[in-house]
Amino acid sequence: MSEMAPAHTLPRGFRFGGTHCGIKRSGRLDLGLIVASEACPAAAVFTTNRVKAAPVLLCQAHLKRSAARMRAVVVNSGNANCATGAAGMRASRKTARAAARLLGCRQEQIFVCSTGIIGVPLPVQRIVSGLPDLESLIANRPQTFSEFTKAILTTDTHPKWAVSSCRIGGKHVRFIGCVKGAGMIHPQMATMLAFVLTDANVPAALLQRAVREISARTFNAITVDGDTSTNDTLLVMASGASKAPALRPSAKREYRAFVAALEEVCRSLALAIVADAEGATRVVEIEVKGARSAKDAGQIATTIAHSPLIKTAVAGADPNWGRILAAAGRAGVPMDPDRVEIWFGGVRMFGQKNGAGPSQPLRFSEKAAHQRLLAKDVKIVVDLKLGRGTARAWTCDLTAEYVHINASYRT
Repeated sequence: MSEMAPAHTLPRGFRFGGTHCGIKRSGRLDLGLIVASEACPAAAVFTTNRVKAAPVLLCQAHLKRSAARMRAVVVNSGNANCATGAAGMRASRKTARAAARLLGCRQEQIFVCSTGIIGVPLPVQRIVSGLPDLESLIANRPQTFSEFTKAILTTDTHPKWAVSSCRIGGKHVRFIGCVKGAGMIHPQMATMLAFVLTDANVPAALLQRAVREISARTFNAITVDGDTSTNDTLLVMASGASKAPALRPSAKREYRAFVAALEEVCRSLALAIVADAEGATRVVEIEVKGARSAKDAGQIATTIAHSPLIKTAVAGADPNWGRILAAAGRAGVPMDPDRVEIWFGGVRMFGQKNGAGPSQPLRFSEKAAHQRLLAKDVKIVVDLKLGRGTARAWTCDLTAEYVHINASYRT
């Protein structure tokens, strides 16, 4: 991925940028800003963790009041502003007020997001002091979008962004998104922080419906370490600047095109998180099919994706298929081990011999399987042979480097 998105992929109706305001001691960018030229519809999903950071609570309140007329997103990195008491909420509100004064709008039209260390007071005055200069620099240019993608990072090794497009009513509609996240990634959330912009014309309620539908198949289908963050947020804003007609539920073909383009961006961003996971060397796709329902398949896929034993087996390129079978068996959904088939790294390792009898271990070359599992992308397939339910989940391997990064995160 290049550092900057091509100019022709940027949705119309937005400006963005990033700067250093002094939160990160390293001097790296730590304050990002997105501004819609006009108030526009927005949608979001947030962490399901019972411990929610102050900016998450504020975003939820502002979305409820102003979903159809949001103006901007202010993001800081290096400090999560979580578990910081009443002072944390005051800091988020102060950020929203400062941005609203700059833009001449109500503070309820501002989203505020934070990411970084939990339990440390947010130096909000640095944000407030940095916003005027940043607002004067933001623009709809590849360079300024690149600066925004960098300003939201913490332990990520590089910025992560994706683009797509579709046609609605004969008009070309653009989508662009970026995400930060490398650890504390687990389903039941949106992601760490993700922002998607489109110049489609979509009513807020329909946009919210699409975002919920898509997040279930993308951000909620990945896991790095099984930890649900306190700050997870996915925000989507639609400027309408493409001049495409307003999207309606009755326009099924155009709605499907919109959902497909939005999902393309979200899936790319979700998989980019897995690929950039802390200490990861491999991306693992788990496909479960033949379940009695999609829900059952999803539960097994997620159980396999969470398993430290499976993730460490992938790290060592060890074709230990028994760990996969054991994880599927403890997922809490119907399965018959005498019918299960398991493929690991493209090698069939467990199943019926000659198409008959109960499933059993199958002969395969350990050396050849090890070589296949050294690939950067590894696939696990589990076929339950009970029905038509299917699901996918994505994870990464678990390495010693993950422990090293997270054992010294504060120091």
